Amino acid sequence: MTFRQFAYRNVVRNSRVYGAFFMASFFSVAVFFIYSMLMFHPDIESGILGEVSMIGMIGAEIVLVLFTLFFLYYSMSAFLEARSREFGILLHLGMDKRQMNKLVFLETMIIGAASIIVGIIFGFSFSKFFFMIVREILHLEELPLYVSWEPFVLTIGVFTSAFVVITFTSVYLRRERKLLDLMKGSNYLHSVISYSKIRAIYGIALIISTYVLVLLVSYTSMIGLTLLIPFSATFGTYYFFSDSVPFFLDLARGKRKYHWQRYRLLSLAEQTNIMQENVKVFFVVTMVSTMAFLSVGVLATMSSYTTQYERLNPLGLIYKGDIDNPYESEHINLLMEQLEEKGLSYHLTRFVVIKQTSSFTHNEVEVFRESDMNTLLSSFGYPMLKLSAGEAVFIPYSEESLKKLKNTVVHTVLEENEIPLTIDSVYPEIVFPGSIVSVNSIVISDEDFAKLKKPIADADIVQPSYKLFTFDIPQWMETKEIGKEIDHLAVDEYFIKKENRSPFYFENAGLNYSYILATYSLFTLVGVLVATVFLLAAGSFIYFKLHTSLEHEKRKFDVLKRMGLTDIELKKLVNRHLFPQFFLPWGVAMMHSAFAFFMVQSILKDIANISIVKEVFFAFGFFVIIQVVYFYLIRWRYISHIRT
Repeated sequence: MTFRQFAYRNVVRNSRVYGAFFMASFFSVAVFFIYSMLMFHPDIESGILGEVSMIGMIGAEIVLVLFTLFFLYYSMSAFLEARSREFGILLHLGMDKRQMNKLVFLETMIIGAASIIVGIIFGFSFSKFFFMIVREILHLEELPLYVSWEPFVLTIGVFTSAFVVITFTSVYLRRERKLLDLMKGSNYLHSVISYSKIRAIYGIALIISTYVLVLLVSYTSMIGLTLLIPFSATFGTYYFFSDSVPFFLDLARGKRKYHWQRYRLLSLAEQTNIMQENVKVFFVVTMVSTMAFLSVGVLATMSSYTTQYERLNPLGLIYKGDIDNPYESEHINLLMEQLEEKGLSYHLTRFVVIKQTSSFTHNEVEVFRESDMNTLLSSFGYPMLKLSAGEAVFIPYSEESLKKLKNTVVHTVLEENEIPLTIDSVYPEIVFPGSIVSVNSIVISDEDFAKLKKPIADADIVQPSYKLFTFDIPQWMETKEIGKEIDHLAVDEYFIKKENRSPFYFENAGLNYSYILATYSLFTLVGVLVATVFLLAAGSFIYFKLHTSLEHEKRKFDVLKRMGLTDIELKKLVNRHLFPQFFLPWGVAMMHSAFAFFMVQSILKDIANISIVKEVFFAFGFFVIIQVVYFYLIRWRYISHIRT
C-alpha cells in the first residue's frame, strides 16, 4: 500500500471523524459558488445593480472569503485535535514529523477536493432556486440560470488555495505535544486555568460602559463616541468569558445550599471546566453571532425604509426654484415633455411660498396659499382645506410631527405684515417629503395670503420666497430617466462652477428610489449569504468542540451510568451541559445587537423618521427559532453518540 493509498483509506474509513470538517468545507464552497454565480450574472451586471459600484460587491466577497478562511482554519484545528490519539500511535510506530505533515496535507486535500466538487454541484443545483428569490427581491422580470466559466474557476482557485494555506498554517502553527499526551487523545489533563477578579470586574465594567456609550450616542450628538464602542465591546466580551463567568461560577460553588444538589453539583463543576477551556470558542461564537445579527439588522433597516419610501415621498417629481430662477421655464417644459413622451400621466401644481417671521417662535415660517394646497390635495384625493381669515393649519413633515402637532394650538402674528393667526390643527396626511418643507410650514387662507406684501425682515435669508412645482405621478417608479439633464446641471452648478448655491433644486423620487433599491438589493444579496455563513459557523464552532471531546464525554457518562444514572437523568445532565454552551454566547450577542439597534433606531428617527423595531424583532425571533432547532439536533446526535 502506497502512502497516498494510506491517506485515502484513512479518509474513507474514518468518515465520522472527517464528516464534520467535510460538511463545514462543503457548505462554505456552496455558499461562495452561489454568490459567485450571482455576481457574474449578466442581468445583474447590466441591470439595476449596475448603477451601484461593483466595489461594494467585491468588498463583500472579500469579507466572505476571509471569514470562510477563518472558519475553515478553526474547523481544521478541531479536526486535527480530534485525531491526536491517532497521530500519537503513528508517531509511536516510527512515522517522523515530515511524513506526518505530508499525511495531513494529502488527507486535507482529498477532503478539500471532494468538498469543492460536491459544493459546486450543490451550489449550481440550487442556483436556479436562489435566482428565483433574487428576482423577486430585485423586481426583475426574469433572472435565468446561465453557465459561465468564471464562477467555477473563481471558486476552484480560491478554495484550492485556501485548503493549501490552511493545511500548512494549521500543521506548522500547532503547539508541540508530548507523545504520551497524544496517546491519551484530545482530552489529556490540562492545567487549571485561573481567573482574575480584577479582569472579571473589567469584563462587566467594559460591557456596561459599552451600553452606556450607546445610550449617550442615542440621546446626544456625540457621534465620535461610536469609535470606542467596538473596542470596549470586544475586550469586555473576552474578559466576560475568560474571567467574569468563572468568577460567578466560583461564587455559586461557594454556596453549599445551592451547590450541593446532585444535578447542580455535577453541572456547576462541569461548566467551570468548560468555561475555562473554551474561552476563545465562546468569545468567537459571540462576536460571530453579533455580526450575523447586525447583518440582518442592516437588511431590516433597508427593508423598513424601502417599504415606507412611498408614504414618506408622495410626490414623483419636485422642482423648487428662486423667484428669478433663469432656468424655470426651460426645465418645467422639459419635464412635461419627457413625461408625455413616456406616456406617464401627471398632475402639476404650482406654489408660491413666502417666508415670514412668527411672533410665537421669532423664527421664520414658510407660508403656503390655501388654493394652491387644495389643487395638490385634489390630485391625491385627500380632503380639501376650508380656511377663514385668521385661520391656519400646520403642514406635517414626518409621522412624528403629525403626532406632536395634532393637539397643538398656537396664536401668532406674521410680524412683517401684522397678520394674526390661530393655528389649531395639522393636516392629517403627509403631503410633502421632509426634504422640501421646513419644520415651520403652514397653510393660510387666500385672503390672508394676498396681504403678504412685505418680505421677511431677516437680511440673512437669501431666499425670502420661492416657487415650488410638484408633479403627482401615479407611476412614479418609472420616472428614473426623467430630468437627468436637470440633475446633472445642478451638480455642475455646485461642484464644477463652484457656486455657493444653485437657483433651483430638483428631486426625482423614482431615481432616488432606484438607487435606494439597488443599495438595499446589494445588502440583501450579500447580507443573507454572509449572515447564513455566520449563523451556521457559530453553531459549528461549538459542534466541533463537542466533537473533539466526545470520547472523553462517553467515558464520563459511562461511569455515571454504572453509578445508577437513569436515562431521564442523563438527558437532564446533557441539557445542563449543552445549554450554556449554545445559549450563553447567543444571549450576550443578542444583548450587544439589541443596544446597537437601539442606537441605529435613534439615528434613523432623526434622519429618515423610520422605525425598524418590528423588523428587528422578527429577525431576532427567526434566529432564536433556528438556534433552538440546531440545539435539539446537536443534542440528539450528542446523546446518541454517548449511548453507543
